[in-house]
Amino acid sequence: MDDPRQFLLDLYGSAVGAVTAEKCMPAFLPPRPTKGRTIVIGAGKGAAAMAKVVEDHWPGPIDGLVVTRYKHGAACKRIEVVEASHPVPDEAGRQAARRMMYMVSGLSADDLVLCLISGGGSALLALPAEGITLSQKQAINKALLASGATIFEINCVRKHLSAIKGGRLALACAPARVVTLLISDIPGDDPGVIASGPTLPDPTTCADALAILKKYEIAIPPEVLKHLESGAGESAKPDNPVFARNSHHVMATAQIALEAAAATARAAGITPYILSDGIEGESRDIALMHAAMARQIAAHGQPFERPCVLLSGGETTVTVRGKGRGGRNAEFLLSLAAALDGAPGIHAIACDTDGIDGSEDNAGALYQPDSLQRAAQLGLRARVLLDNNDGYGFFSALGDLVVSGPTRTNVNDFRAILIL
Repeated sequence: MDDPRQFLLDLYGSAVGAVTAEKCMPAFLPPRPTKGRTIVIGAGKGAAAMAKVVEDHWPGPIDGLVVTRYKHGAACKRIEVVEASHPVPDEAGRQAARRMMYMVSGLSADDLVLCLISGGGSALLALPAEGITLSQKQAINKALLASGATIFEINCVRKHLSAIKGGRLALACAPARVVTLLISDIPGDDPGVIASGPTLPDPTTCADALAILKKYEIAIPPEVLKHLESGAGESAKPDNPVFARNSHHVMATAQIALEAAAATARAAGITPYILSDGIEGESRDIALMHAAMARQIAAHGQPFERPCVLLSGGETTVTVRGKGRGGRNAEFLLSLAAALDGAPGIHAIACDTDGIDGSEDNAGALYQPDSLQRAAQLGLRARVLLDNNDGYGFFSALGDLVVSGPTRTNVNDFRAILIL
């Protein structure tokens, strides 16, 4: 292969392109109501792009409000777009959530609420439950993100400290019918977990949320402890009759992105193997498994013959112990680099499909067989930087960051390992 680097970038581009709002949404738009209004609401990194698709395809009057991450907006004319902070919520997100709840109050059974949800909505819809402050939610959110907790655990806590998540937004919309369209950033694509399920029922409990905070030794303010122990933070349950008229559709997933990348690989004459669309665990540990498989293929042709490319998705986690820069994809790739130790013929990419790895300005990074050698010439040692959680620093120094800018979609991690 003449250019492994460009091949891997092409796979990432195909994966992202297959799950954009423009690609996946039009077929899922519901019919306009025969009577009543259509209100569009939503939250997530893809919310503005999703709102633009609605504007471009909706055959009647609409208005509404969506909240997205800073610099993830779109040129909407009828649906207001508010930008707020992610992954730690801010006041802009709180004000947007409050306005959204007011906007859907007082609707009739003839009205339709079209809710557009994508990854990142949990932080962007920041409306703390009564008695809990935004600063308390911010502190708990930061601690959970650094703890190594899974997205299922983090969003369980978020639901039970919120006045809008865990189905509460659907309760506010009643008796209007709610149709929720989702782009999934959750392994397994559980719609009630995406963005903490503001319009979907939630089977988890306050007791579950409290157990998660204790498991990760998160400091619990007295007000939060009382809120959870009393059951005041209980979410809307599946047997609530409000949900009977509502519907939802998961339009874009990690599997769709991986299949698109696989098609691009086959067109280039490289056999793809999709390992999983839902890999979870510590980024550095997941990298060791991938490195071991790549070595086995390169050395023994097992379980696959080379040339081939291994594709995987999901959402790994990082337990932050150092003070370096880097999201979970840079962490994965740095751990992979250390484990491969310059093994010939193995190239890799790891990127977030939203274009932002963690809270940095890159989507992820590229690894090449000479990465460690080039780093050593700069005085950098992969294992030292890994101990400091500084994947960004390592690949930035090599000029191997992948900087795509916001993609305005999000189906989580994308990884491709090419074995020649």
